[in-house]
Amino acid sequence: MTTSVSNQVPEGVAGLGDIMAGYPGVWALCGGWAVDAWLGKVTREHADIDLAVFADDYRALFKHLDGWQMLAHDDTWEPNDIDVWWDGSRRVTVPGHIHARPPERSGAVPKEGIATIEDGFWLDIQICERSGPDWVMLRDPRVGLSLERSVRESPWGLPTASPEVLLFYKGWPQDEVGFLRRRDKLDFTALRPTLSGEQRDWLRDALERVGHPWLPQLSP
Repeated sequence: MTTSVSNQVPEGVAGLGDIMAGYPGVWALCGGWAVDAWLGKVTREHADIDLAVFADDYRALFKHLDGWQMLAHDDTWEPNDIDVWWDGSRRVTVPGHIHARPPERSGAVPKEGIATIEDGFWLDIQICERSGPDWVMLRDPRVGLSLERSVRESPWGLPTASPEVLLFYKGWPQDEVGFLRRRDKLDFTALRPTLSGEQRDWLRDALERVGHPWLPQLSP
């Protein structure tokens, strides 16, 4: 069954519903495009399209994207390592992600092991963790939210990571000097006013566990 998508959805994002139709696991649009999906409009430029799936569905994912070329990056990857081309024989560790390009763009493996949009790798699949009915964003301290709340249909008609989940990932982890990317600040500024009281409370509690400069802006 094809996901019903509004005609106002950017073409590349709209096609994601068709690509993932029939996938037996849980998936969600995430990243900057997901922020725009909740706002119902494009607010800034984007590069690739981010998709969240769960680690325990990795074999189903590989089967579903049969014919796609996939390059996995996780904590076992090293620069210039081209042996990480994912053939479904190993799990990608969490957190990790898979750069994927469709069959019509397949070709030689990049010698440096780096996947780029210019080479056709426009889909960036984020490997996430779940425990029972919850999406687990962080193990220690534990930050989780039920899948029922964390994956919902956005105004663009696609399963989409909820606003509070998006902003948690965009706000954490920071680097060793607490640097936040400009695009994440822009996304926070755009999406924060849309949060319900319940969403704001969850995000504030989650960020309090790790410490974050956005906390004052989430106060009641």
